[in-house]
Amino acid sequence: MGDAIPAELARRIRVVVLDVDGVLTDNGVYLGQDASGERIELKRFHIMDGLAIRMLGWAGLRVVLVSGRESQATAVRARELGVECFQEGSRKAPVVARILAREGADWAEMAMVADDLADLPVMQRAGLPVAVANAAPEIREQALWVTARSGGDGAVRDFAEALLHARGDWDRLVEAYRRSREEGGDVPEHLVSL
Repeated sequence: MGDAIPAELARRIRVVVLDVDGVLTDNGVYLGQDASGERIELKRFHIMDGLAIRMLGWAGLRVVLVSGRESQATAVRARELGVECFQEGSRKAPVVARILAREGADWAEMAMVADDLADLPVMQRAGLPVAVANAAPEIREQALWVTARSGGDGAVRDFAEALLHARGDWDRLVEAYRRSREEGGDVPEHLVSL
């Protein structure tokens, strides 16, 4: 743990795996029913994490959400961010192994941001295991880096900034984003995938 992610480690990362509940959310789930009796589930996602996820993608990293709990709210957020979402139960290691095989990456080239015990099997194999500030002690013990903010409160933004700074990508991506906002439209791929 420390203030900075080592540059050599950061440059090795190709795949970023994010847990959802407790990392992208504060672990809260709002449940209800609509007028027809259909179940409604809502979750609160931090908007700064969304931009951070996009910036990781602009830097050429594959970002995936892996959740042990099936949720339509999670699927909606993943679609909105343009990332894949796997909600296949609490056995996350086999899911991540399939993702890595498909990407032609190994465990040393993967970062995982996590908060709780279901994430331990992946954290123990990740090249860059990251814990959110309010993670379970067992997750914090596995982490090489811990965010300053808690899950659901910008923890993914903390991680993305630290990783992209360590890789030397942050300033370039911020400038590309600023220009895109000035000119209108999304960040052009040729500005960020250098």
